[in-house]
Amino acid sequence: MKKAHRMKKNEEFQHVFNKGRSFANRQLVIYFLKKDRQSHYRIGLSVSKKIGNAVVRNRIKRYLRQAFHELDERVANNYDYIIIARKPAKDMDFHQMKKSLSHVLHKSKLLTK
Repeated sequence: MKKAHRMKKNEEFQHVFNKGRSFANRQLVIYFLKKDRQSHYRIGLSVSKKIGNAVVRNRIKRYLRQAFHELDERVANNYDYIIIARKPAKDMDFHQMKKSLSHVLHKSKLLTK
């Protein structure tokens, strides 16, 4: 993922949490906030230690990044996204993760057809 498309700082996460909206399904929670001044989306990922060890958490983040990359053309630009994985995400493979991510993006009306 390109550096311009990542969110790392706690202040950026907190701004999206406080000002943004959220939608969820059983596996994922997505927070989003419209940013008019930026021409591309930015994404932040959060996977808690409660979900599993480092190997499991990194696999979930890798799956989410790849799924977002494959949905790139359909995702609304000029938004900041935070994706939080819930416990059922640890048992999912890539295709299930992509389906879950597209479901929550579609539910929040951020995914075009």
